[in-house]
Amino acid sequence: MAGCGCEVEIKNNEQKQILYTLLAINGTMFVVELVAGIIGQSAGLIADSFDMLADSLVYIISLYAIGKAYAKKEQAARISGYFQITLGTLLLLEISRRVIMGYEPQSALMIIISFIALFANIACLIIINKHKEGEIHMRASWIFSKNDVIANTGVIIAGFLVYLSGSFWPDLIIGVLIVAIVIRGGLTILKEAREHCAPGCSR
Repeated sequence: MAGCGCEVEIKNNEQKQILYTLLAINGTMFVVELVAGIIGQSAGLIADSFDMLADSLVYIISLYAIGKAYAKKEQAARISGYFQITLGTLLLLEISRRVIMGYEPQSALMIIISFIALFANIACLIIINKHKEGEIHMRASWIFSKNDVIANTGVIIAGFLVYLSGSFWPDLIIGVLIVAIVIRGGLTILKEAREHCAPGCSR
């Protein structure tokens, strides 16, 4: 029926289903990577696990924004961006501690878990892909999923380098790169929120 709002309701339900799926995948992988990172003493895995946690929080915020006015969606995107930046800063402090203390990452565990996480994040990217040019809260979700694929690939490479070199430096370096990806993702979302700011909203 014209004007009944059915199309909007269908669109909102589709967004909810996508975000619930992404939330389930990222929440599960956060636990898996965190446990593996602690056991395997890998800064890269731990950094990536907290990236998963941040993404899960982003999806929760995005779920809140569905069906809300544009200003609420823009606000949700901003909060998501600040979450990412804060997380990146905390991870950088943890990596700095590891540089000082030293440690021995387990390369085999890094590689195996990162391959699992990579497949999970590729699935997320495929699921969210058609919304990459959509509303701001959905674009935020796509950006974070894309960043996760890049981060997972980096941890896999670092795992092989740790195995070949016997040094923890490749793991630390990828940890720092993941931090940079996380912070850059947050800054990108804040920039997009400003550029697509609704009339009357605060820039």
